[in-house]
Amino acid sequence: MGIIIFIVVVFALVLSALSSIYVVRQQSVAIIERFGRYQKTSSSGMNFRLPFGIDKIAARVQLRLLQSEIVVETKTQDNVFVTMNVATQYRVNENNVTDAYYKLMRPEAQIKSYIEDALRSSVPKLTLDELFEKKDEIALEVQKQVAEEMSTYGYIIVKTLITKVEPDAEVKQSMNEINAAQRKRVAAQELAEADKIKIVTAAEAEAEKDRLHGVGIAEQRKAIVDGLADSIKELKGANVELTEEQIMSILLTNQYLDTLNNFADKQGNNTIFLPANPDGVEGIRTQILSDLKAK
Repeated sequence: MGIIIFIVVVFALVLSALSSIYVVRQQSVAIIERFGRYQKTSSSGMNFRLPFGIDKIAARVQLRLLQSEIVVETKTQDNVFVTMNVATQYRVNENNVTDAYYKLMRPEAQIKSYIEDALRSSVPKLTLDELFEKKDEIALEVQKQVAEEMSTYGYIIVKTLITKVEPDAEVKQSMNEINAAQRKRVAAQELAEADKIKIVTAAEAEAEKDRLHGVGIAEQRKAIVDGLADSIKELKGANVELTEEQIMSILLTNQYLDTLNNFADKQGNNTIFLPANPDGVEGIRTQILSDLKAK
């Protein structure tokens, strides 16, 4: 009989020890109640409690970061209905777990209500353009308002972002048409500017070509005159009994005949050469002699 009692006592002690030990996972806490009243908050790791149902784990509360996606419909100052996608990140304040558990049953729904209220009070004060421009500032202001309200319930609002602003279908189509028209206008302006640059560049190139062509002709004429002058000097130095006019006539006639040969050698040449007979060289000779005497 004594052995049976001993076994029962040992079994009860083992069962008591096993029911007294519990483990809390990382990034979470356990709410312990004793006879229905809050007793303590247990952190992660191995913990102990009174056995036989005296202390019970009322809840395990996550301390990890949570995220909620919210869609809010409202109207801007210029009477445009918009749909806004809002993402908010929040977590339980580990220093105020009891309020988070006992004061609020559905934190996500409460956060959604606060965000909707904040946006529907701020967005109607802005035009659609201002909403697009200031959406980050609006999100920050909403975050501050909701964080202040949710701190009462033991929650911390970490970040709030307006991820999308969608006007109604008609306004969106109008905006797309306006943007397309603007893009076409900019493209037309850029094309006109490119054509203008092309025309100016071509004109400048043509002007430069004409200038260089003129310089080339001038240098060519100067070379001919200098060559003729040198030839006259050489003939005089050789004691040739000819006047300058006679020497010039001979040289110009030779130059004329050489030029005709050059043109004749080129196939398909349609150039008209003036003067067309040796007599026309006389005018050129007179002009060159005048230039030489002027030097």
